[in-house]
Amino acid sequence: MIEYIIPLSMVLCLLIGIFSGYPVAFVLGGIGILFAFIGGLPFAFLKIGVSRIFAGVIENWLLLAVPLFVFMGAMLDKSGLAQNLLYSLERALGSKRGGLAISVAILGIIMAASTGIVGASVVMLSTLALPIMLREKYKPELAVGVIAASGTLGILIPPSIMLVLVGDILQISVGELFLGAIIPGLLLGGLYIGYIIFIALTKPTYAPVSTSVRAEGSLALALLRDLFAPLALILTVLGSIATGMATPTEAAGLGAICAMILAAINRKLTMPTLSSCVRETGNTSAMILGVLVGATIFSMVFKGLKGDKMIENTILFFDLGAYGTLGILLLVIFVMGFFLEWVEISFIVLPLFAPIVAGLDFGLGISQEQQLLWFAMLVAVNLQTSFLTPPFGYSLFYIKGVAPPEISIRTIYRGIVPFVALQLFGLALLIIWPSIVLWAPDAVFGN
Repeated sequence: MIEYIIPLSMVLCLLIGIFSGYPVAFVLGGIGILFAFIGGLPFAFLKIGVSRIFAGVIENWLLLAVPLFVFMGAMLDKSGLAQNLLYSLERALGSKRGGLAISVAILGIIMAASTGIVGASVVMLSTLALPIMLREKYKPELAVGVIAASGTLGILIPPSIMLVLVGDILQISVGELFLGAIIPGLLLGGLYIGYIIFIALTKPTYAPVSTSVRAEGSLALALLRDLFAPLALILTVLGSIATGMATPTEAAGLGAICAMILAAINRKLTMPTLSSCVRETGNTSAMILGVLVGATIFSMVFKGLKGDKMIENTILFFDLGAYGTLGILLLVIFVMGFFLEWVEISFIVLPLFAPIVAGLDFGLGISQEQQLLWFAMLVAVNLQTSFLTPPFGYSLFYIKGVAPPEISIRTIYRGIVPFVALQLFGLALLIIWPSIVLWAPDAVFGN
């Protein structure tokens, strides 16, 4: 027990550093270096760490997909395609009770498969849909809940930046992760839509019929026109990966070029737009890669001080069985989501938890790689809730930043509660039926 005092102190210092408000990348790296000296690790150990950073981060070809996907999402966000699609969906569904909320959920699914950036999706949906929903007398809690939940699908439905990083951390195929995320992402979107229909039927005043549906022109032609661009982008990225024509990194490059072409067709490819997208890409990529460097140092030192053995022995001590252990690991990640972003959680936790999960016997008759793929998707769905859970759910702050003054943070908190419950229900379905995750990769890659 005495040998675990230093790694326990390391975790405590990490918590204090995070709550101090200091940049997480510097907290992770600084605590790692400090405890390397406190723990008496040799200087050669840190030299190995530098080599690992260069090999795993700086020279990692796969991570090039991160800025490319960020640029693709930023360009598509500014192309104006989402606004046109929302108007067409509103025309198609607005005459039905709850139709406007269903339109927002469908738009969230489509844009999630096109952008992969939560912040952009939530802000875009809030700006476009929230004023309309409030004007149509929707319950404010339902309106903000639908927008927050639908916007966060971008972190799960491919092309997802999170899946690129998770695949790199766990050393599993990003292409298989993308395919494995399609059905779970659509499942969650379907749960949101099912909940909206339930509310519309049981509490009609919460989701009224839209009174300002536009009716000019052919609806079929409008839907076909507005769906063409995002579907073309989705098929370009995911189709090239699924058919083996491109790696995820190459597909990200194709997606970035395709997004620029679509913006040009829509007459939005201007120098200010391009400059804004490049700046947003640089800021987001620098944040992610900075955390990755800091987390690499922290994780390496933590393992060097036998922190991974401490976690493994603690779990073995309670002897909860395979599913009990999995439940504890997912619970830890869920609780961490109240206070940390998915980036920090992924880089800190996954390298420690993955060996434990790989050694568990769930009796599923699947390979170790498939088991890690299933676990990665459970973690991805779990991490998606970190955008919705207070006090630091980023989607909640995105909405508050653009919502009218009458929408209080308390209203937003109340609105996301049923959608967090739906997230957890969806997570339970994935645990019970792993085939929801594994079917698509098996069908394409034949594992």
